[in-house]
Amino acid sequence: MSTTGDTSGAVAVGSAQPAEPADRSNASSLVRRILAQGRYESVTAIRNGEQLLISLVLPLMALFAVVWSGMLDTAETRGVDVAVPGILALAVLSSALTGQGIATGFDRRYGVLAYLATTPLGPVGLVLGKACAVLAVLLLQVLVIGGVGLALGWQPVWSGVPWAVLFLIIGAASFTALGLLIAGTARPEATLALTNLLWVILGAVGGAVFPVPALGGFSEVAALLPSAALGDGLRAAFGSGTADVGALLILSGWGVLATAGALRWFKWR
Repeated sequence: MSTTGDTSGAVAVGSAQPAEPADRSNASSLVRRILAQGRYESVTAIRNGEQLLISLVLPLMALFAVVWSGMLDTAETRGVDVAVPGILALAVLSSALTGQGIATGFDRRYGVLAYLATTPLGPVGLVLGKACAVLAVLLLQVLVIGGVGLALGWQPVWSGVPWAVLFLIIGAASFTALGLLIAGTARPEATLALTNLLWVILGAVGGAVFPVPALGGFSEVAALLPSAALGDGLRAAFGSGTADVGALLILSGWGVLATAGALRWFKWR
């Protein structure tokens, strides 16, 4: 009896051992699926003419217009040093808010989201895949816009790059959540119109491209917008190498609210 008991105990212990490797294998498989989804969405966004127009062409056109017009030049600062961080903030709005909002809205209409949510990728994997795509497109935007800015004479304070990266990541997360909130609650046509309208308003008078003091009487309201917080944070990081803590808190707060709203009201169908 004791021998049988020992043997069964050994079998039980032996059968329990593979559990941890299996968990690791499942986690590794999920990561691969998320990266694959992110790679697919990144390539799709870059190959899409409309997405490329919003993500790169329009921000670059805005950069040339602002720099060549001299509208941000002052006795103390050069316009290009103020314009490039603002255009980078506009680029975040392009890829995270407008790009992902429109793509998600039409994926929802055609049942793609509902289908992918039932695959091994799952809802969480789908959202994380979209986040990877936003970061990949954002990296391309930073390289292109930053490179053009340097060619135009931009002189960033390099010690502020880590703060700028933090603002870009939090900004991308916040505006992606806002884009998903809109796409998950409104019709695709309404999402298309609303995200494009927000891109124009937040970019022009929302503090993204132009510093809040330049907006006159609207500045008190604009200072509380996520676009102004992102723009001010990037201008402080690249302009003086410092962190705008107030802007960081405002941007993070918007990110938390948008994420909570998306989790609460997002509809897969």
